[in-house]
Amino acid sequence: MTVADVLLGVLLAGLTLYTLLAGADFGAGIWDLLAGGARRGAARRELIAHSIGPVWEANHVWLILVITLFWTTFPPAFAAFASTLYIPLTLAALGIIGRGAAFAFRKASHTLAEQRLYGATFAISSVATPFFLGSIVGALASGRVPPGIAEGDIWRSWLNPTSGYAGLLAIGVCAYLAAVYLIHDARRAGAADLVAQFRRRALITGVVVGTAAAAGLAVVAADAPDLFADLRGRALVLVLLSFVAGIVSLVLIATGRYRLVRVTAALAVAAVLWAWGAAQYPVLLPPDLTVAEAAGDPTVLATVLVVLVVGALLLTPSLLWLFGIFQGAKPATGKPPPRG
Repeated sequence: MTVADVLLGVLLAGLTLYTLLAGADFGAGIWDLLAGGARRGAARRELIAHSIGPVWEANHVWLILVITLFWTTFPPAFAAFASTLYIPLTLAALGIIGRGAAFAFRKASHTLAEQRLYGATFAISSVATPFFLGSIVGALASGRVPPGIAEGDIWRSWLNPTSGYAGLLAIGVCAYLAAVYLIHDARRAGAADLVAQFRRRALITGVVVGTAAAAGLAVVAADAPDLFADLRGRALVLVLLSFVAGIVSLVLIATGRYRLVRVTAALAVAAVLWAWGAAQYPVLLPPDLTVAEAAGDPTVLATVLVVLVVGALLLTPSLLWLFGIFQGAKPATGKPPPRG
């Protein structure tokens, strides 16, 4: 295993963490959109705001890591990626900025009209952003980002069946993760009614997303046959792992075992990303740009690896402390969480 392979693994790990953490934040925005009117949805929106408030901005550190690591360690691949997919990348960035600004401004607003305006911006951006990010993954996975500066079609690279499937799947996955995580947060708050509501949403969303993910493989088979063949080959174990973890998650939700379901739900989602990585490796950009060919100067790679180790020693304890403080806080209502 080379240094480039290790850094590629770190890149995939950062993408996984961004999906599981920031993805759940996007999903919370989706449930905010579907929470109902100002009065009927007040409790759900309050729980959502309380859940993502301390961590939503910190979770974007993983996206920054992924982008920075990509252009530093694999510059030819990043040049092709950025020059071909700059439209969905820009739209995703605008969504992230608009979503964060709206979330902050809504909390500081004092009129219902302002709260509705910023709330709508926050919620709509929470739907649009994962779609664009998913479409970018679909473009890469289906081989529509060829090596070279702007060699790919700037529209058809991400407006195609596989990218559309990946974008819609990303929205569903974010909503599912958020519903699962919000069950736990509702339990901590002692809000049994919200536990039941998000339990129902998690079950329905899990079934819909799982069914759509399986059915959508037919789209991949028709539109990206090389990717589909690799998913059936070297990545099959990870595809099956995602399927099994998804089924186990639904069973755990249905039986009220909420502690472990956060792990199995995250595993079901993460395995999809790992399957894509395994299916494509050692090719970084299809059809033939490999990891070794795209890797930067060996000195740069070694330096980046050292910086990553030092940065992890500084950042990881801080993030764990942040999550620990937040997750260890007593429920706001003072009621003990329901058992399950």
